[in-house]
Amino acid sequence: MGAKGWTCGAALLCMLAGGARAQGVEEFYRGRTLDLYIGFTVGGGYDLYARLVGRFMGEHLPGKPKIVPKQMTGAGSRILTKFMYTLAPKDGTALATADQSLALEQVLGDAAAQYDAAQFGWIGNPAADNNTTAAWHTAGVRSIDDARRKELTVGATGANTSSQYPAVLNMVAGTKFKIILGYPGGADINLALEKGEVDVRGSNSWEGWKSTKPDWVAQKKIHVLVQIGLTKAPDLPDVPLIMDLARNDEERAALRLLSAPATIGRPIFTTPGVPAERLKALRDAFETMLKDPAFQQGAVQAGLAINAVSGAELQSIIQEIIAAPKPVRDRLSEMLGPGERK
Repeated sequence: MGAKGWTCGAALLCMLAGGARAQGVEEFYRGRTLDLYIGFTVGGGYDLYARLVGRFMGEHLPGKPKIVPKQMTGAGSRILTKFMYTLAPKDGTALATADQSLALEQVLGDAAAQYDAAQFGWIGNPAADNNTTAAWHTAGVRSIDDARRKELTVGATGANTSSQYPAVLNMVAGTKFKIILGYPGGADINLALEKGEVDVRGSNSWEGWKSTKPDWVAQKKIHVLVQIGLTKAPDLPDVPLIMDLARNDEERAALRLLSAPATIGRPIFTTPGVPAERLKALRDAFETMLKDPAFQQGAVQAGLAINAVSGAELQSIIQEIIAAPKPVRDRLSEMLGPGERK
């Protein structure tokens, strides 16, 4: 082939490559099945929100792929997180939801946090909401003041928010929580409350209580001792923020860092290394899904409140947490105690 032929051939290849890039996302996703891994057991808040997103988001992705939820539980969602960071396909076909404290665990120097949270592709959060630490009605406590007077057992899934909150309360508020680790998910802790195995659930979102256990809320089977967020929930005006319990400005800054992940909520993310155009398509699909009347009706039917945070906002919050000043990180680490970072 002469020089002219090579030139024409190269030009044709460039045209074809350009066309492939223009249609690449739709072509890639058409006919595919995406895995949506859930780091906690069936029936809890993370599971319910992830399954709701999984039902509807695929319709708004180019190529309309099917999204299939799959449980991958263990170690407070650490097993899943490590899988997503190291082993899952880095092509935009693996999605996940895991504990909102991933970035916080990283900055606290947790040895089990074998990932860089900033490298994940954050897609969106359907439910930013205050977290709570709540006691079962038979535990004999109705407030954080009551919890200072007796030892209470706390159900937790691992070294995440479910154990971090009670550990900090022991340090700052003088509670006597005995933390029981190893429950696979929130639904398991709820069952343990009913059976009398534990007195307190270390962490659950307020909307999570209202959507998954509305009868418990209505019948006052749980008493919220403290809420964790940057502002109070409107319908919990008399329950203190954990930041309100700080004894000085240094503690308040540390407790603000602890409270920041509440905005991360029930996050949906993908692996590091996903091509930029596919991550954008995933984020756009999440945003479009939120406006879909079918999605909105599905949320109503499931009793799930939607207070969404975009993928770009999540990325910014994650980076802000990771960039927290060292003195603040060190103080929070001290407040948590060494046992909570194993």
